[in-house]
Amino acid sequence: MTDSAGTAERMTVRRPPFAFARSRALHWNAARPEFSQIVNAASLAMPYLEPYLIKTMREARPLITDEKLVRELDLYCAQESAHYRQHRRFNDELKAASPEAVNACEAQLAADYDRLGTHRSLRFNLAYAEGFESMALAIGHMLIEDREFLFGRADSAVASLVLWHFVEEIEHKNVTFDVFAHISGSQFWRIVGLAYATAHILWRTRGGYHRLLKADGHWYNWRSRLALLGVITRILRKLVPRLARILVPGYHPRRVADPQWMQSWAALHLEDAGAPARLDTSRLREATPVALPA
Repeated sequence: MTDSAGTAERMTVRRPPFAFARSRALHWNAARPEFSQIVNAASLAMPYLEPYLIKTMREARPLITDEKLVRELDLYCAQESAHYRQHRRFNDELKAASPEAVNACEAQLAADYDRLGTHRSLRFNLAYAEGFESMALAIGHMLIEDREFLFGRADSAVASLVLWHFVEEIEHKNVTFDVFAHISGSQFWRIVGLAYATAHILWRTRGGYHRLLKADGHWYNWRSRLALLGVITRILRKLVPRLARILVPGYHPRRVADPQWMQSWAALHLEDAGAPARLDTSRLREATPVALPA
């Protein structure tokens, strides 16, 4: 998997058999419950955000005259469809564990993406889609770089879900960029889309983990609040420089080199389609699956 490889050739639609445990859904990283709830809040958006992205790309499809880009768009939609379906399964476990908080978040997210998809122009929605994917590429690199701190010894299924999702975000890193450039190409609107998508998603994620941490009691514990501040500071310190490079004139996601670990992770699927769903979180330096019982 190299940067010179064609996008369609590097994209694979995978459906790993994740096995989520309700008892560990909220605090799937027992050592970092605050990070668990940040990720949980982001996961709640996926069954609303990703169908919106798919709808936007499908509306753009008839306007694309490049057959190769059409194939890439179709693979992109297939990957995103697999993402939101797996997140919905995980979110069902979150809802069973914290129904009031999850219901409130989901109602807000459903209204947001219905409004965007219904009342905004295709140009705006393409800019939002590209803004989200640029942010997702930056987040994917940050998560992989800091995987041992963020996911070390966490629940294998949830850690695997998040890392699987962002490996595939890196795989299709340039599809929405190329679709946006093909149809609009406005640098101004690309920056508007990045700013709007980043602010919107971070704001809704903040509201989500706020509700979830209140529901589980951690919001009222000063040690937990300090831990939350620490993990957010750590994330932003690693993420902001990656977001800043998106603003540089001439930026193209194809030029962002893939992490070496991502290549090892992708090789797992070639050997065993279920292996990416059971990463050994005590051995995250390499992409290593938990062995199945003999």
